[in-house]
This record gives sequence, C-alpha cells and structure tokens, in this order.
Amino acid sequence: MIFAEPRGFCFGVRRAISTLEDSLARFGKVYALGSPIHNSQEINRLRSLGLEIIEDPSDVPSKAAVFIRAHGVSGETLESLAGKGSIIIDGTCPFVRKAQEKAAFLSEAGYMVLILGDKDHPEVQAIRQFARGMVRVVDPAAVSFPVESGISKIGIVSQTTQRKETLSLLVSSVTKMADEVRVFNTICDATSARQESVARLAGSVDGIIVIGGKNSANTAKLVEISKKTGTPTLWIENDGEMESGWFRGKRKIGIAAGASTPDWLIHKLENRLASAKSAREDGYEDD
Repeated sequence: MIFAEPRGFCFGVRRAISTLEDSLARFGKVYALGSPIHNSQEINRLRSLGLEIIEDPSDVPSKAAVFIRAHGVSGETLESLAGKGSIIIDGTCPFVRKAQEKAAFLSEAGYMVLILGDKDHPEVQAIRQFARGMVRVVDPAAVSFPVESGISKIGIVSQTTQRKETLSLLVSSVTKMADEVRVFNTICDATSARQESVARLAGSVDGIIVIGGKNSANTAKLVEISKKTGTPTLWIENDGEMESGWFRGKRKIGIAAGASTPDWLIHKLENRLASAKSAREDGYEDD
C-alpha cells in the first residue's frame, strides 16, 4: 500500500468537526444547517452524540444551539438565527470565508462576479449570496462563458475544491472578453496538494482506491484525476465495499482519501488490506 498525502480530514473539516464535538459535549443537542460533512458514516457517529440535521433555518427551535458547517451560510441566515436567540457555533472554513469575502469585495467594486464551481453545492450557494449585482456560476465542465455586451469588469473566485488548471482555463477565456479581469485564487492549498499527490501516485501503482463519501465534491475530484491517468480506480465509502476481483493482477495499490474522510475509516481500510495481504486473500500481493 502507498498512501497519497495528505490524507484524512483537511484543516477546515477537522476544525469544524472538533468544534461540533465540543459543542455536542456541552449542549447535548446541536442543530446543524445541512449535513456538516459529506460522509454518511461520520454523520451516523455524530448523530449518536446528539446531532440533528435540518435544512431550513426556520425549523431551528428558539434559543437552540446551531452549527454552521464548513461550507458556510449567508449573512442573512446568520442574522435570522441571531434574531431567534440561537447559540451560533460557526464552523465555516477559513478558506471558504475568504472566497465569500472576495466575492463581496468584487461585487461592491462594480465587477461582474464569476464563481467557478458546482451551482448546486452548498459552498457555492453560500458564496453566491455574498455577492450583489451581476453574479454567475460557471460550470467547471464547460469553462467557456458568454459575456453580455457592455460588461467591462469581471471578477473571478472559485469553489475551494476546484482544480487550478480549470481556474486557469476560465481566466484565459474571460480575459479575451473584458477590459479588466480581477482574479482571486480561492482554491484551498490542501485540496490542490491532494489532487497533485493522486496524479503523481497514479504513475507508480497498479490501481488506486479512493475512500470518501459519494456526495463529496473533493473526493469526486480525486476519482476523476485518477481515472484520467488510465489507472484502475475503485471509489468506496468504507472497507466493506471493496471488490475482491478488482485486486487480481495488481501488486502495488495506492490509497487516497477525501478531505471529509475520517481517520477511523482510513485505519479500517488499512487494517483490512493488511489482513488480506497477510492471508493472501483475493490474490492480492504488495511490495
């Protein structure tokens, strides 16, 4: 086994989950606006400690403890919760907050704001609500963007989990269309490091296992990068999803983990692979 580094929770997720655990110990019950992490196994663990997930701020009981996940929320939502006397536990990732602040700055300065990212992702939805005026979300799968006539100033920010290469493509495309383009690279360094590590690892192994939630954007990016290299890639949420036939003919296996994959799930996978190697199960051998 060879691990892509870094692995396990990124700084923002680790910070958010640690804050949430402390709050659950203090208050007993904590309401989270949306799932605090894109990993069903970790969510089940947090539910057992008293977490309750809701989607609408209006469903928060008066004066209850409310957790803001790493993806962040709009200023209006925070004001609404404060008006109900909520105890607000803010787990917004500092890198996400930076993207929110830059989007607000650009819109206030008169720029049309482009946000590179998945329009349905909660992080992008929160960033969008910090910008005023002309705001567009650009699909990373189609970075070319038709700019309306009369637009002279364009500002660009990115969802923190996007690829730097995609951001560069968007900047190159937009530069040809506007008189002034201002770009803030709001991609998380830890995200880039994981993606680059997987790309390097793919060239030295016979296959890569990516462990992480199927609803995790950053994990999906790792899978995409691995597959694009032509390396056989298996995406699992836990060690119980491993496919025995997938290991046949593979001597050297790479392991990558999404930023929302807890250490305990990674350790379970590592132990299972070590046991399989020891027993020579499924024809798997390792160097």
